[in-house]
Amino acid sequence: MAVVTDWLTWTVVGVGLVALVVVAVALVRDQEPQDRTFALLAGYELVVLVQLVVGCVLLARTDRDVEGVLFVSYLVGNCFALPVGVFWSLAERTRWGTAVLGVAVLTVVALQLRLETIWGGGA
Repeated sequence: MAVVTDWLTWTVVGVGLVALVVVAVALVRDQEPQDRTFALLAGYELVVLVQLVVGCVLLARTDRDVEGVLFVSYLVGNCFALPVGVFWSLAERTRWGTAVLGVAVLTVVALQLRLETIWGGGA
């Protein structure tokens, strides 16, 4: 995004990488999703929601050539990836539920990187 939100971008990516490590360790240990993992993902979701608000405000205030609908759709999609993964993992209380959480976190990180490209004008 802009220089103002570089900290937010790297927070989303950084927390995502921490969450991936936590999920990978649980997966290697053959553990089902734990409450502490869900708590970490809830905090991660809050960061993503903050990004949604900040991204929409920056989009409204920018004079850059950004495809607004595409940008906002990625921001909103980013907000839905984690809750969908959490609900799916709650239905699948096995090691595979933990794997689903990993896929959800990877999705958020991938969408984040794509958001950077869209904001830069490379839609």
